[in-house]
Amino acid sequence: MAYTKQRFSYKEENPRYEFTFPVEKMNIEGDVILIDKPYRCTSFDVVGQLRRQLRHYTQLKKIKVGHAGTLDPLATGLLIICIGNYTKKIDQYQSGDKEYTGTFRVGATTPSYDLEKEIDQEYPYEHITEEMAKEAAAGFVGTFEQTPPLFSAIKIEGRRAYELAREGVELEIKSKQVEIKEFEITRFDLPDIDFRVVCSKGTYIRSLARDYGEALHSGAHLTALRRTRIGDFSVENAISILPNV
Repeated sequence: MAYTKQRFSYKEENPRYEFTFPVEKMNIEGDVILIDKPYRCTSFDVVGQLRRQLRHYTQLKKIKVGHAGTLDPLATGLLIICIGNYTKKIDQYQSGDKEYTGTFRVGATTPSYDLEKEIDQEYPYEHITEEMAKEAAAGFVGTFEQTPPLFSAIKIEGRRAYELAREGVELEIKSKQVEIKEFEITRFDLPDIDFRVVCSKGTYIRSLARDYGEALHSGAHLTALRRTRIGDFSVENAISILPNV
């Protein structure tokens, strides 16, 4: 099967969205805000815009604002933002288990393991059955060593790996121990396989896509991802923000 090339460009295809937040309802002394992050905006932009709007509303020059776990621009879902004294709880919040839903597309890989980069190699996938897909998923449940993507927020000598990767710098990223607690196949419609995963902090679902494709004797990349839970916080209780474009 010939795939239609899909690519996400940060410079060309990612307009700078502007959001409006209900800042009048937020406690600048200490608060936790749950945001349902939209597609194609960065976690950094969401935090930065909220900080600016809080400063404007309160007329204060300094307000502490931070998030408890980055979401890739191509992912949607739960983003925990802490304000004021609650920024001290960021490590506590982001250490909780994460739940994600999404889609793996088998039969092709990309250098970024998602849609940011064009397909670089295609593989047969007609041999994959639903039973194989579920058995492969079950094989990842537990603790194992995972190598993060080159296009990730991991710091290497003070710089983000994705910055170096986009500059063409050759990188070697060390693997780290992660845990998959649940891995459920929710839809099987080749070449797409939908899933639900519950995992530990630091798990990269894009890397899971790569490894899952290999386990199926094929290749795979991530085409959709949504974070639905972090610890006891659910996206069902999050604020939906729509871009002002």
